[in-house]
Amino acid sequence: MAKRLLDIFSSFAGLLLLAPLFAAVAVWIRLDSPGPVFFRQERVGRDGVPFRIHKFRTMRAAPEANDAAITVGADPRITRAGAFLRRTKLDELAQLVDVLRGDMSLVGPRPEVPRYVADYPADVRAKVLSVRPGITDLASVRYRDESALLARAADPEREYREVVLPAKLRLAVEYVDHATLAGDLRLIGLTLRTLLGLR
Repeated sequence: MAKRLLDIFSSFAGLLLLAPLFAAVAVWIRLDSPGPVFFRQERVGRDGVPFRIHKFRTMRAAPEANDAAITVGADPRITRAGAFLRRTKLDELAQLVDVLRGDMSLVGPRPEVPRYVADYPADVRAKVLSVRPGITDLASVRYRDESALLARAADPEREYREVVLPAKLRLAVEYVDHATLAGDLRLIGLTLRTLLGLR
């Protein structure tokens, strides 16, 4: 209950305080390339229930069929505004809407697309999906430069499925096993320090 109350209060306050920034980002996105302000994509949430995640759009508008592809290195689909939003992680702040709606939490395992969740071992899937997915977690910090990491791989898709995803799942299981409100606050602080270049 305390975790959910923190999510509601923080996401509501964040959306109010960041409204001017969100408006500026929305205008920049629309001026930079044609298409919607938000990118929405199906992810798997708590108890395996699918939901549509929100992000500020960072790529040129494309058919839904291309949305699930992983992003590798200097992907030509990324817009000028999108490159900045991705580098600073500002695109993820739109997920405060998902937190307020109850689909996500501030801290928790990052939600994946259905095709990757299908690869989870059954016991891991049950545990990771027993909690709300989050905007940030330890894997988000450790793999902040995931796109550049995958760009160095001979087969980025295989590298993600066989190396990166299992490593993320181990961290997700560790989080679920030891989750506390104090731990969540530490992860939020760690995320902010990382984004500000203090760690």
